[in-house]
Amino acid sequence: MRGLKGFPERLGLDLGDPGDRFKWFIASLLFAKRISYRIAEETFRRFVEEGLTTPSRIVEAGWGRLVEVLDSGGYVRYDFSTASNLLEAARKLLDEYGGDVDRIHELASDGRDLERRLMEFKGFGPTAVNIFLRELRDVWRKADPTPSRLAVEAAERLRLRDVKRFESKLVLLNLEYCKRKRCDVCPVRSHCTEPSRAG
Repeated sequence: MRGLKGFPERLGLDLGDPGDRFKWFIASLLFAKRISYRIAEETFRRFVEEGLTTPSRIVEAGWGRLVEVLDSGGYVRYDFSTASNLLEAARKLLDEYGGDVDRIHELASDGRDLERRLMEFKGFGPTAVNIFLRELRDVWRKADPTPSRLAVEAAERLRLRDVKRFESKLVLLNLEYCKRKRCDVCPVRSHCTEPSRAG
């Protein structure tokens, strides 16, 4: 899997940093919609540029400003609903967890409770929860979601057993190369069992 970066790495995030864990919380919500991951990445970068990287700053910005930032990143299809989700999620995090995303993990009794607590946040369905938690397996002891279908599909093509370890890269591989039928330039083509049929 050399040459491939996981999503947090592509965004310049260090998930060992509590501040970056909240940024990943925002990014996970953006990635979860049926929208190009490239648009989600660009939109996330706009949030960083605008300093909207804490729950308080998001609440202070308000719905209208959030819509503007989403639109500036190309996130126009889901701008209204996503602005509402971000605003409600930030308020809930402030009201119930003191604005600290790590408190969600600390208060969860186990992995299932952690996932349940996350799904109580507006906009955090199973997809967003998987995206968020898969990157935190080495940070949060209770973070261990079931690998996504995209990761499993890519792993099967590569006969790779350790899906969880490489999940983020496998998802990106599937989206960037398999689904787009770009087998000829895939960095792991020589290990693929079905390079001509992928996607």
